[in-house]
Amino acid sequence: MSALHDRFRAASATAEAIFWRPPSTPAAVLRELADFAEEHDVAWDRYGERGAVAQLEAEVAELLGKPAAVMFPSGVMAQQATLRAWCDRSGSRRVALPDLSHLLHQEQDGPRRVLGLELEWLTTGRETPTAAALEKVGGRLGAAMVELPLRDAGCLLPTWDELVELSTAARQRGVPLHADGARIWESVPHWGRSLAEAGDLFDSMYVSLYKGLGATSGALVVCPEDLAGELRAWRARMGGTLFSLTAAAIGGLVGLHQDLGRFGDYRAWAIELAAALRARGFATFPEEPHIATFLAYAPGTADEVNERVVAWTEANGVVPCGLWQPADVPGWVVTELTCYESAAGRDPGEVADVMAAAVCPTFLP
Repeated sequence: MSALHDRFRAASATAEAIFWRPPSTPAAVLRELADFAEEHDVAWDRYGERGAVAQLEAEVAELLGKPAAVMFPSGVMAQQATLRAWCDRSGSRRVALPDLSHLLHQEQDGPRRVLGLELEWLTTGRETPTAAALEKVGGRLGAAMVELPLRDAGCLLPTWDELVELSTAARQRGVPLHADGARIWESVPHWGRSLAEAGDLFDSMYVSLYKGLGATSGALVVCPEDLAGELRAWRARMGGTLFSLTAAAIGGLVGLHQDLGRFGDYRAWAIELAAALRARGFATFPEEPHIATFLAYAPGTADEVNERVVAWTEANGVVPCGLWQPADVPGWVVTELTCYESAAGRDPGEVADVMAAAVCPTFLP
């Protein structure tokens, strides 16, 4: 498989990509940051204070309707610090969260090994969080966490009513409710709600600067003012109070100013693409995407499908999709599609035809 990956990487380097974002160079990205900083008179931060970081924290806190926001160099650090702070306040290290959570699958068991948290399953598999799910987790909890959307379940979102009921149940029980809102920017169009309305349901929320907004790195946690002080202390303890976070903060400001209003259109385009793919024989999950990212399924093995995708990319100079992995159902494969500006400027039916030609030619009429 590594040789196939190498071929795909080499072909993709000079090919036109349909999904995600257009490729760019470090020089081009840094020029964009410099132009924005000059146009908006952005100043340096120092150790996470003042300048670009303070400006970004203020804008994000206002958008999500929270008193404060704290910037971190990474979402891993941001979420672990937040859960530890809530647990210290609650007097319990037990945290209820989805078993498909990013914290469990991408962080080398950091919440348990680094911060000593005890993890309980709020949901399992492709299950959305509800008040009933929280009630099933007995005993004293330091915090509960939901992931919006649940990435490994095809970017699945609960209904707005489910979230409201969960929020009410957590507050009645006295359990701090934290949201992994890395893609909250992209989620609110699904509910037809504002960012502030979503923020109001949670005691704290982590947001990403590079997922959706396109910054090079960085994350923030919105929260009450007193918790913000504790998070700054944890950031320092964990080595995250860098001499400067200005470059990442400017990237976040660029995303807020340029991309924040586009996600509803991207989601609408993804819904059209999913329908076009299903009409050609693919399956999608969710059937109607909740955000601009969803899962597509096709018959075949990963080796044979990926060989066709790589060969098609090499022959046509266009990357039709990412590589595919075995799905839960034997004989099928799955890939994730993220429909940002590179995709949304195209006709969804034509993109579905390209994918059919590259992935499963028998789907073509």
